Amino acid sequence: MFKGSNVALITPFKNNTLDEDAFIKLIHFHIDNGTNGLVPAGTTGESPTLSHKEHQKVIDLCVRESNGKIPVIAGTGSNSTEEAISLTVHAEKAGATGALIVTPYYNKPTQEGLYQHYKSINDKCGIPIIIYNIPGRSVVDMSVDTMARLFELKNIVGVKDATGDLDRVEQQLSKMGKNFIQLTGNDDNALEFNKRGGVGAISVTANIAPKLCSDFQKFSKLEKEFKEAEKLDKILQPLHHSMFIESNPSPVKYAAKLLNLCDDDVRLPLVKVTERTKEIVKKSLKSAKLI
Repeated sequence: MFKGSNVALITPFKNNTLDEDAFIKLIHFHIDNGTNGLVPAGTTGESPTLSHKEHQKVIDLCVRESNGKIPVIAGTGSNSTEEAISLTVHAEKAGATGALIVTPYYNKPTQEGLYQHYKSINDKCGIPIIIYNIPGRSVVDMSVDTMARLFELKNIVGVKDATGDLDRVEQQLSKMGKNFIQLTGNDDNALEFNKRGGVGAISVTANIAPKLCSDFQKFSKLEKEFKEAEKLDKILQPLHHSMFIESNPSPVKYAAKLLNLCDDDVRLPLVKVTERTKEIVKKSLKSAKLI
């Protein structure tokens, strides 16, 4: 259902407003370069600073412009359960293929609270849901047992795992089996993640290197092509590193500007990258022969 290189889409701004033309350009850039899925309105899309109207617009545009060519996994998470339900219902009505829903941040719910949050969303919608487990940003870590309980529900299909703990891949595979979709949220561990049972990534780097990322994902799942995946991984590692020197998505937006994809505007409290980071990003793009 969902596999390979899924891009955590940036949201382009111009003068602090949504740049619809640049966003549409990005969508077609990904379709043309082999990206396997589009993930609008996630963390990389600066969802915390999008208004509800903008959030819905980003999802609507992504569904419309992709036109069924590749899946759209809409970011619809919130630390308010009712808000997450509302965004997910909108995404379903818009025609999104699935929803990516982050664990509630700041509230610090218990494992039972996490279960009830996702169950409430599950019960109000009819599209596949991917759990986004990112303790580094949300401060809560969903246990494998809680994930297994949720997988019994009709719409819960997998996880975007941003724990950085590769042992979790095997634990989740053992508990839920191969039908539970495991996508890494950490670009730098994608090779080992797939070796242990993952089926792809929701990637920041794919914003600026879609073909490299999609080829890497394709080769990493083919035993005869694994050495090619290792070669691409070495090319991609400097890019992965440079995308997270400062808070995401500031570095990737600067890289996108260098590639003439969109401006590098971000919304406060994020700011544009420093001159030192700019040099590192430029160097990584040159090493990957993107500029």
